[in-house]
Amino acid sequence: MTNEGDGAREALPRGGEEGAGPSGAEGLTVGRTATLVGVSVKTLHHWDAIGLVRPGGRTWAGYRVYSDEDIARIHRVLVYRELGLPLAEIGRLLDDPEADARDHLRRQRAQLVERITRMEKMVDAVDRMLAATNSGIRLTPGEQVEIFGADWEPARVAEAEERWGGSTQWAQYAERAAALSPEDWRDVAATTHTLNSDLAAACRAGVAPGSAEANALAERHRALMATYFDCTHAMQACLGRLFVDDPGYAEYYDALAPGLAVWLRAVFFANAEAHGVDPATAVWE
Repeated sequence: MTNEGDGAREALPRGGEEGAGPSGAEGLTVGRTATLVGVSVKTLHHWDAIGLVRPGGRTWAGYRVYSDEDIARIHRVLVYRELGLPLAEIGRLLDDPEADARDHLRRQRAQLVERITRMEKMVDAVDRMLAATNSGIRLTPGEQVEIFGADWEPARVAEAEERWGGSTQWAQYAERAAALSPEDWRDVAATTHTLNSDLAAACRAGVAPGSAEANALAERHRALMATYFDCTHAMQACLGRLFVDDPGYAEYYDALAPGLAVWLRAVFFANAEAHGVDPATAVWE
């Protein structure tokens, strides 16, 4: 003869398998626990099987349930798992009374701080890559770091695009930059470094604007600009004003040599005059 209680028990859904079923003051079924803590029923079954977290109670119908203490243990497991600890080590920390959980957490915190620092650097690298892509530069991340250096600032590209994005010169820049190979960019970087060094040296030596030496340097600068766009003498005079008036450019050039930004403006102005351009009325054309 079938026991009436047994029949009722069999008629109930299998809470441990389907995540439903009765719960009460004794605790929560596996399904409801999984929903509460944000893991799958399969994960809880696995943790039960390996002895990491086992439901310690049963309902009146005989279903295994998780008590408040069991759920608190699950949360501790989740914290340790988020820190990257393997399940075996998590179990040891939770069960070994000799394990120093606080010391372990301090070590994990230090590792997390290091990870955050690395991630922030990765985000910065991605930002540089996005800026390079937007400007037409086609380089791999490794090539960008190698060529531009870790301190490469993409802000000037964004600033230039905002200022000249609708101009013919910007269209030339985007087209020419996209056509440059990694080896081309290495040559451009080397040329830029050499020119900046020579400009700074001439400034420190007191080379007079308008002299043959200063004019030759101005023409080298125009030739470098031609890598990106056709730079007229009037446009170079405008760049001279920009290097002084814009704090970012002024800081950049003055870091190479004190007073370099003002000296460059004077050199570009004198060279423009030598080619029939009045720097006072020069416009970007």
